Amino acid sequence: MNMSDSIVIRTVGLTRRFDALTAVDQLNLEITKGEIFGLVGPDGAGKTTTLRLLCGLMAPTEGQAWVYGHEVTRDAEAVKDQIGYMAQRFALYGDLTVDENMEFYADLFGIAHSEREQLMPRLLKMTRMEPFRKRAAGRLSGGMKQKLALMCTLLHHPQILFLDEPTNGVDPVSRRDFWKILYQLVKGGMTVFVTTAYLDEAERCNRVGLMHQGRLVRCSAPEALKNEIKELCYEAQAPNPRALREFLQGVDGVVGVEPTGRLLHVLVSPTRTSIEALEKAVLSRGLGPVAFRSITPSLEDIFIALVRLA
Repeated sequence: MNMSDSIVIRTVGLTRRFDALTAVDQLNLEITKGEIFGLVGPDGAGKTTTLRLLCGLMAPTEGQAWVYGHEVTRDAEAVKDQIGYMAQRFALYGDLTVDENMEFYADLFGIAHSEREQLMPRLLKMTRMEPFRKRAAGRLSGGMKQKLALMCTLLHHPQILFLDEPTNGVDPVSRRDFWKILYQLVKGGMTVFVTTAYLDEAERCNRVGLMHQGRLVRCSAPEALKNEIKELCYEAQAPNPRALREFLQGVDGVVGVEPTGRLLHVLVSPTRTSIEALEKAVLSRGLGPVAFRSITPSLEDIFIALVRLA
């Protein structure tokens, strides 16, 4: 299949089954050069399987995938030359230092010594890991380990970077730093395909694919997704949030109720109920006083609504 210069990843009916389980179900997707694409969904949604299919680490049951014009199943070696893949558990060697881990992976990739002498300092500077070059990888924090894993993945100049939940279990400051690095890479022309279970993090992507039970529920820019649903979103504050949530979940016209800290996010279908009717119903149950405030829905609110309305 011919691909335009801008489309670097394409899938058509991509499917992977494990016995009775369909992990990826008829995935149709196009990703353009230089974008950060986020595949979002809970554990078991099919995100990791999708990445493994695109990287040629697993054969599809049905359908096809192309990366930079190469059909993944037929041209697996050509695909591997173009990509960097960082799994959830990257194989760092804890007893080796940062420098030694990078040297090891440079040897694996066959990178000439003259090239690594230029590349390694640039990667260390970009990730702000220069002060830790002599520290054993086993003594690094979670965020630093992810930075080291990323540097090792970048050593062979990949055109597309596949990252499987790279910030899972990493502290918020390290997550922010990691994303700053991704933005730098994209400015340099790289394409980033990242999976994440953090819906707030997905808002940093240019486009987001929402995945549920192996199927792509929606795919668009985060802001476009927020404008897509017709449901209204409210923040609710009440003396007993748990009791209010249990009550609202059974009310007709309430699409979803999810806790956010001590508050609730309530998605309401405007054709089936109104906020005035909800306030009246809540007061009649003795669950008041409740303050409802109209808010812009988060991606988490959108995802919950789309899954429940599907």
